[in-house]
Amino acid sequence: MKIIMLGAPGAGKGTQAKQIAGKYNIPHISTGDIFRANIKNGTDLGKKAKEYMDQGLLVPDELTCDLVMDRISHDDCKNGFVLDGFPRTIPQAEALDEALKKIGQSMDFAINVDVPDSHIVNRMSGRRACLGCGATYHVVAIPPKKEGICDICGSELVLRDDDKPETVQKRLDVYHEQTQPLIEYYDKQGILKTVDGTMQMEDVFASIAKILGA
Repeated sequence: MKIIMLGAPGAGKGTQAKQIAGKYNIPHISTGDIFRANIKNGTDLGKKAKEYMDQGLLVPDELTCDLVMDRISHDDCKNGFVLDGFPRTIPQAEALDEALKKIGQSMDFAINVDVPDSHIVNRMSGRRACLGCGATYHVVAIPPKKEGICDICGSELVLRDDDKPETVQKRLDVYHEQTQPLIEYYDKQGILKTVDGTMQMEDVFASIAKILGA
């Protein structure tokens, strides 16, 4: 079962991807994790990626696709995998399809966790992070016992810059321009399934499990 997770930043697709991986015993593959692992292990692909990242440049689509294909060639992916954070653009999706075709494979599902922008801005601007231990809270969903103070270590809780409404909106604008076209791309392939991401986390997952047939 080969699955791509789609959805705007803050839609909760990463959380759902982890739950899918746990339930179906397939690896959750995030491009960030792949980059870090290859750089840490000093692989040839990792060294190439690091050259771009050190200059503050985006890793080219072809190299990103090579890193993903290298990861899915591992034994733990023989029963499938969940891709989270890749592909982000149509050229990346086309490169992935081409690379999979060469090994006689194709994606089975593209699951779109659909959440309106206004909902995401509210959701993310309610997040609070601990300056001490890194724990995260939400003023409505997971509030700390004492306002503004971490339950775990007693440090101050802050609204991170990347969770501020104006920053979130910028990230959403980039998503709509670059990544949203993937929804139509996978719909044309007949593998797109959309779930309502505004529901409770467990209800979103129940909807996904129904789609995947369990």
